[in-house]
Amino acid sequence: MLQGTKLYSIFNNKCPKCHQGDFFVTKSAYEKDFIKMHDKCEHCGEIFNKEVGFFYGAMYVSYGVNIMIGMALFILMVLILELELLIFLFSFLGLVVVLFPWVMRISRLIYINLFVKFDSSKK
Repeated sequence: MLQGTKLYSIFNNKCPKCHQGDFFVTKSAYEKDFIKMHDKCEHCGEIFNKEVGFFYGAMYVSYGVNIMIGMALFILMVLILELELLIFLFSFLGLVVVLFPWVMRISRLIYINLFVKFDSSKK
């Protein structure tokens, strides 16, 4: 994925401003303290916590991500494979529980990337 794009920052856990420093403390979404973020970028100094409650907006992004996952699973299981709706429902619920840490992290990265623009001079 090309450095300098928002997708690079989102999928590689990088600072939205310089794409060098890590956004979250842990590399994996399935480690202890998976949601703990750095206060600021160790490379460019960009502050990640803009204000108190800034990441409440990431809940809406999380909702959208879960809806997209649900729609993709519905199309695959019900429309293409023609499985029962109840099987889809339990599969979706299980998938949401398993992907919860990943969705929380990706939602925060998407949300901050909406407000912070990449600056190539910070490299």
